[in-house]
Amino acid sequence: MNSSDPRVRRTRARLRAAVLALAAERELGDITIAEVARRAGVNRATTYLHFADLDALVADAMDEAVAQVARAAALCPLDAPRDEVPQPLRDLFADVAANAVLYRRMLSPHGSARFAAGLRDRLAAELRQSFEGRPRPGVEDVPVDVHADYLAGALTGVIAGWTAARAPAGAAETALATWRLLRG
Repeated sequence: MNSSDPRVRRTRARLRAAVLALAAERELGDITIAEVARRAGVNRATTYLHFADLDALVADAMDEAVAQVARAAALCPLDAPRDEVPQPLRDLFADVAANAVLYRRMLSPHGSARFAAGLRDRLAAELRQSFEGRPRPGVEDVPVDVHADYLAGALTGVIAGWTAARAPAGAAETALATWRLLRG
């Protein structure tokens, strides 16, 4: 399949939009490929030509959100004061708050394992890259890979827990608490 073909791009965009719209309405475990295809206005078989399964479609649909979260985390200056949340982290939590239903459903036990792993892996890769040649105050003796994996797992866990909370703290409050933990 030629990914540069405008018809392919349009079909994939419609499938992404359909699965995200359905995920905003109900849990991922309750969504079928047939429903996604119907919502997108394509044949179910067409959906399988583009995506192996629902999890692959969900992960692809959330790819830009994952990239945005990873970029924001990587931009945080590790030497910023403990009580001053870096703007990228504030922006990250504001974006997650605006899309809390999707994040909650994607990161829930009935969500998308591929999305959760992709988020963690992308975060770790961005953090590893951002650590290269930068001082990491207080953890100079920790290998970069271990530090990046640790922070990626922690941030993914905070996002999952925060969006799943019945009465979550605000984005600014959660960003500050997270920054204090990440900063040490």
